[in-house]
Amino acid sequence: MTCPSPFLLAALAATAFLPLAAIAGESKPNTLSAGEKAAGWTLLFDGRTPTSWRSFGKPEFPANGWIVADGWLVKQGGQKPGNIVTRDEFTDFEFSWEWRMARGGNNGVKYFVDEKRGKLGHEYQMLSNPGGKPGKGATAGFYAVLAPRDLPEIKVAPETNHSRISVEGRRVRHWLNGKLVLDYTCGSEEVLANVATSKFKKVPDFGRKRTARIMLTDHGSECAFRNLKIRTLPPGEKAK
Repeated sequence: MTCPSPFLLAALAATAFLPLAAIAGESKPNTLSAGEKAAGWTLLFDGRTPTSWRSFGKPEFPANGWIVADGWLVKQGGQKPGNIVTRDEFTDFEFSWEWRMARGGNNGVKYFVDEKRGKLGHEYQMLSNPGGKPGKGATAGFYAVLAPRDLPEIKVAPETNHSRISVEGRRVRHWLNGKLVLDYTCGSEEVLANVATSKFKKVPDFGRKRTARIMLTDHGSECAFRNLKIRTLPPGEKAK
């Protein structure tokens, strides 16, 4: 694969002098603890090969623009390889990941992505803009539909953010850096009213739940992902 970009090399250099625990957290990146395995978590990226992902609308992974570097799945800046999606579809689930971007970066994670209706989905917005004002386009919100509340600090590369999404029936929750910042119900009056005044107002059934894929977006900025983990929630089981 191609060489890491200057942004990634700078980020790696900045972490070279940190203790291992500060870089990896309590466990080695891109691995599952015994407890996670027992709870049904699986990896969507092992730090070496992106076999769980493919290009949107295509069977293969992008040849350029998305690379693996030092345990990170990196959308390179200055290139337009397009979005990638999971090979599997999900209904009720928890999805957890870590990410980092240089200041001013823009990316996102979409879920309920049905390729039959295009690159649409509910987007967990990701902006590397510490101090940015909350709104319907803020980090960890439901992009263009619902704003997050009481956002914790957003970290800039080489520091890492942790995000999580849970879908239990019609209930959806977003977390950022350990804090619950959005809790909404698919198809509720609140959601549909906000959709009706958004850019998605002409999309049939937008704002309602569906079994579909998860997408890592290409918004142009460089963004690195790791610890991409998911677990299917059996009927009646709740996210922690």
